[in-house]
Amino acid sequence: MSEQNTPTPPAAEATPAESEPLAMNDAEAAQPTAEDSIAALEAEVANMRDKWLRAEAEMQNLRARTQREVQDARNFAVQRFARDVVEQADNLHRGVAAIPAATDSEPELFSKLRGGFESLERAFAAMLERHGIAKQDATGKPFDPELHQAMSEQPAPEGVAAGTVLQAWTPAWTLNGRLLKPAMVVVASASIDKAV
Repeated sequence: MSEQNTPTPPAAEATPAESEPLAMNDAEAAQPTAEDSIAALEAEVANMRDKWLRAEAEMQNLRARTQREVQDARNFAVQRFARDVVEQADNLHRGVAAIPAATDSEPELFSKLRGGFESLERAFAAMLERHGIAKQDATGKPFDPELHQAMSEQPAPEGVAAGTVLQAWTPAWTLNGRLLKPAMVVVASASIDKAV
């Protein structure tokens, strides 16, 4: 009778041992394979490396730009002061140039004063050069609009090319290569005979 009491399972139902492989196959299909995981990690590493290289390049550019700005600040912080100083250097030169030429009959005191002023002008110019302020005489050089300001034109004398500076009323002054004050110049123009 005990045999009759035990129900027999239907033939269509699967045993638990047979249903396990199906469940594992679904789980395996949902999880990436080792190759997929490695490829994803390699792509992530490549992406992070690219971001790191870009950030490093940006930092180098920032460092270089900051160094340039600091150097420019050092070189040109006194630009307004230097512009005023070169104005006085021009005035000193005009004053020395206005002193009459030496003669045999002039008093000794006058000769000493002239020598003192000329010495002072040379020392002042040397001090300016030590601090990066340079004086450039434009006479005889080709006209350069970045350094010269044309005040007038004159017909070019024989043998002088048009566009040459014939006379400089004032020199050009630069601070570490940057223009402080342009030279006021007279430029040679093409003569009327040459133009025709």
